[in-house]
Amino acid sequence: MTFHPDSLPDLTGKVYIVTGGTSGIGFYTVARLAQHGAHVYLCARSEAKGRKAVEEIQALYPTARVSTLVMDHEVLASVAAAADLFLSKESRLHGLVNNAGVMAVPRRLTADGYEVQWQTNYVAHWLFTERLLPLMLATSRALPAGAVRVANLTSGGNMMAPRPGVDLADTSLREGSAIARYGQSKLANILHAQALHRRVGPRPGRDRATEGEVWTSSIHPGVVKTGLDAKATEAPFFIGIITFVLNVFGAHWPADRGAWTSVFCVASPDMRAEQSGTFFERIARAGTAISSKAKDEKLEARLEEWTREEMEKKGWV
Repeated sequence: MTFHPDSLPDLTGKVYIVTGGTSGIGFYTVARLAQHGAHVYLCARSEAKGRKAVEEIQALYPTARVSTLVMDHEVLASVAAAADLFLSKESRLHGLVNNAGVMAVPRRLTADGYEVQWQTNYVAHWLFTERLLPLMLATSRALPAGAVRVANLTSGGNMMAPRPGVDLADTSLREGSAIARYGQSKLANILHAQALHRRVGPRPGRDRATEGEVWTSSIHPGVVKTGLDAKATEAPFFIGIITFVLNVFGAHWPADRGAWTSVFCVASPDMRAEQSGTFFERIARAGTAISSKAKDEKLEARLEEWTREEMEKKGWV
């Protein structure tokens, strides 16, 4: 379908959170939502970075209402604290865009014991979503269907996941490449969105007035000029060739346009109930994830079980 953020309705009174909001796709997702009157919480690694991004957005849209939420995805205590701080400030949450991510960085473990791409791209977002989900369900109970949503940014790079899709015996992929670790984390983002859909998405017999309902999606924004590729130090030649070819054919999009599908999935009235749980491609087009493992319901269930057990064991949920 054709979608432009200018078609959004007035979002005054609605509250959204966007992780990784200081640059690239996240920055413009925040900007476009705020442009239409929403109060948007921009997640940043530091107060200074968040403040700078807020000032830049308000230079674009002077009436934008944007707040900073400090969160470091590499520290799960920081993720939990950010969720708790938000819950202490707000009584409603209409949308969450899990946008932050890293790509093809050197293999290392975080203080929490997870490989850095696995934690930043997937585990931290799972935890953040889980802690906010009760409020999202409560928000949805008095609202029309589709008023509350979660959108996970993924990537066509999910096709680079290892043969099992997700190696739950060794999520750090000690013998794998940086690109395989990235692909695994991006596949996990898709599986997470689908698991959420099965759990809290629209289904026959769901009583929204008592149970609540949250629509979900996973999004491949295309190859976008975000600066992420410049930080992909473990696969510079591979990524450089792809970027060069896309630039030649004009397929390397600016970050604002790269954000449009995220904006559609979290706020557009044109998204339909039957699209909850769907993988979207640019722009706002329902597509098919490249990896066949994205449709593996047994893997989806095993990943959800593994993640919950890990987070319960560490005391985060």
